[in-house]
Amino acid sequence: MTKTNRRRGRKDRLKQVSEPDLQPPVWPGVVGGRLKPLSAGEETMVEEAALKLLDQLGLSQAIPSMIAKVTAAGGSMTDDGRLLFPRKLVNWAIDEARRGFTLCGQRPANDLKIEAARVHMSTGGAAPGVFDLDTHKYRDSTLQDLYDAARIVDQMDNIHHFSRSVVARDIEDNALMDLNTAYACLAGTSKHVSISITEPQNVAEIAQLCYAIAGGEAAFRARPFLTVMVCHVVPPMRFAEEACDVLELAIQAGFPVQLISAGQAGATSPATIAGSLVQAVAETLAGLVFARLVDPEVKAIFAPKPLVADLRTGSMSGGGGEQAILMAGAAQMGRYWDLPTSSIAGITDAKRLDAQYGAEKTLAVTMAAHAGSNIVTQAAGMMSSLLGVSHAAYVTDNDLLGNILRTIRGIEATPENIAADVIAEVCRGEGHYLGEQHTFSRMKSDYFYPEIGDRRAPRDWEEDGAQRIGDVARDKAREILNSYFPTHVPDDLDRMLRDKFDIRLTRTQTGRPE
Repeated sequence: MTKTNRRRGRKDRLKQVSEPDLQPPVWPGVVGGRLKPLSAGEETMVEEAALKLLDQLGLSQAIPSMIAKVTAAGGSMTDDGRLLFPRKLVNWAIDEARRGFTLCGQRPANDLKIEAARVHMSTGGAAPGVFDLDTHKYRDSTLQDLYDAARIVDQMDNIHHFSRSVVARDIEDNALMDLNTAYACLAGTSKHVSISITEPQNVAEIAQLCYAIAGGEAAFRARPFLTVMVCHVVPPMRFAEEACDVLELAIQAGFPVQLISAGQAGATSPATIAGSLVQAVAETLAGLVFARLVDPEVKAIFAPKPLVADLRTGSMSGGGGEQAILMAGAAQMGRYWDLPTSSIAGITDAKRLDAQYGAEKTLAVTMAAHAGSNIVTQAAGMMSSLLGVSHAAYVTDNDLLGNILRTIRGIEATPENIAADVIAEVCRGEGHYLGEQHTFSRMKSDYFYPEIGDRRAPRDWEEDGAQRIGDVARDKAREILNSYFPTHVPDDLDRMLRDKFDIRLTRTQTGRPE
């Protein structure tokens, strides 16, 4: 090959590299589900045990409307006040549950298709604390922190969904906190948002806020962009009465709902992994029955999220192998029934961005995702066993999650990908693949490249300041917070919302002129 041809070939390759990705290396909804920690026989045992508990033990503290609906559908009340769910009714709830639906973003580009084993990464937590970007110490979280978390996530390609991550502890009134939590999340990101609602009487105002943003109630019901997360049980096997009221009202208002059981192994659920899993599955299925009796077409997400305790102290411990395998098993049961499923994973016990953080988060998120959880919550930003959030960690986790998504995508062994003809051509030619068209055509579609992960030689890294990954992430987080203020809520709509609702984030805090 002449020097001129080599130059021309290099220029052509550079042109190809600079062209937009036709096929990115990872995307929202990469299909998982290959990891199955439960054998087929164990799946059946978990199912049988859960159905037996619901049929013969039931749950206590059911609200009147639930009792009326379940007993009218074939359930019954025991003398000691437990509501029994017959197998036929539970199987109806599972078999006829809505599948293959979309969790909408405020912008359609952020829509998430929830079906089969498609995997999406999410924040989460409701943490009471924040690891401060500047002081590197924990402090109480605020409404501003929540808005800041949402707008960082809005810029992270591999965090697909924003679940309320911190509590606005600077707002004491529950109704105001719920309203402003919804506003801060929805103003901070156009991705699908999930929040909790503390009291039933607060549902209506949050619904009105969403209707106003959507352009009317009908528009929101057609494209709901906010899910209400409901911990409808207080384990073991008791309903949370106010939460069940919230669940019923949220469904009636048109919200998708996430049905969460979060017992703690050894404390509020059995110490064994299998026992904790069975209880969480049973409690979540009871919520699914009620949700579908309220509205058979509800967008309901099966979300058994059993947690683990360190039995030496009784404190919650989210970073161990027990939590990872428990979440993978919960996700597998969701796939067993082909239910839209959410899992909790990534609640590392680490207190800052360090080796413990990366190891524990990677272990848990990888297992839940490979087991096929549709929404993996707490996968980004969360640390300190659900007690704290780091804004810088959203930036590092964007890389971590991209790499995990790439592993879920798999090897994709096809005749084209095996590339036997390319191997033969190279072996008979120059003996390497660096200049091959096949290499350049795949370098962006098949390989995930980290945004802040450092792959340089040690000397180059040292000459550039030898920054630790946490320092790089903090700089990136500050850059976003200083320059990026989302505008998907138009200015005139934002002013209208402030006239109608008691919004506590100032326009200055959201980057808008007063």
